[in-house]
Amino acid sequence: MMTFSVLATGLMFPEGPVVLPGGDVLVVEIHRGTLTRITPDGGVSVVAEVGGGPNGAALGPDGRIYIANCGGLQRFEVGGYIFAGGIPEDYEGGSIQAVDLGTGEVETIYKTAGDVPLRGPNDIVFDAAGGFYFTDYGKSDGVTGDRGRLYYATPDGASIRMIAAGMEGPNGIGLSPDGARLYVSETMTARVWWWDVTGPGQITGGKSLGGSGGGNFLYSPSEFINFDSLGVEASGNVCVASMVRPGISVIGPDGDLVEFVDIDTDGDPGITNICWGGKDMKTAYITASSTGKLLKMDWPRPGALLNFASEASK
Repeated sequence: MMTFSVLATGLMFPEGPVVLPGGDVLVVEIHRGTLTRITPDGGVSVVAEVGGGPNGAALGPDGRIYIANCGGLQRFEVGGYIFAGGIPEDYEGGSIQAVDLGTGEVETIYKTAGDVPLRGPNDIVFDAAGGFYFTDYGKSDGVTGDRGRLYYATPDGASIRMIAAGMEGPNGIGLSPDGARLYVSETMTARVWWWDVTGPGQITGGKSLGGSGGGNFLYSPSEFINFDSLGVEASGNVCVASMVRPGISVIGPDGDLVEFVDIDTDGDPGITNICWGGKDMKTAYITASSTGKLLKMDWPRPGALLNFASEASK
């Protein structure tokens, strides 16, 4: 078990950490409906009120933060820990938003893809061409539920299209360091899938019979676990945050488990995201959502530098 420090507490189900060039870290708070800034000394301030349920975030080519907003999730408590799920009474649909870090101005970029409403956008990643991939987890009332989808869109609001469908709760999304592979983690199946990227928004799978969304199977653990979001190391390893057994599964691009990093912070069962920062990209920031914390730890390997990671306005 690696050691870590607690950088911030009191967050309301934080997800989607993004490290800014100056060392601040942004998170979204699902149950607060905010984009929130955390300084290196642990100071917490709200950048923008985005409403709904902000679930994932990424820096875009224009310096704005793009948010995958699931439209909101119900807050519930089990054993003293906070969780998120279901459909809240004020749900009005999902969206992709953009936030100006200087002014806090929030713009809604997409609410639909053609005639198809966005149901529960979850996580987002930009490619080198300036477009972005995002997962739509969908919504469930506990009896019936949506099948998940993947989308590719441009930040100018001019183009969005579905590129995969029929998935079981697609959650985390990431690109290999060379941009040649797209990775997606599914929550309840605890499976990781991948596709070859043949061009901006062009993906090819089909190497696994019946693969979710047509994807290629990469990894699933033998034990019961729920996967959440993911990050990618500079080496190409895929790091998937997990609930039930809280920690990070480090998976090689060949599908082998490199290691499992157990993370115990007051028994929090909801480790949901990982990202990296620092001069050597070996400082990991991890969200412990069920106790409302942002953790910081030294990571043994550097994370991959994300596209447009230096584009943020101050």
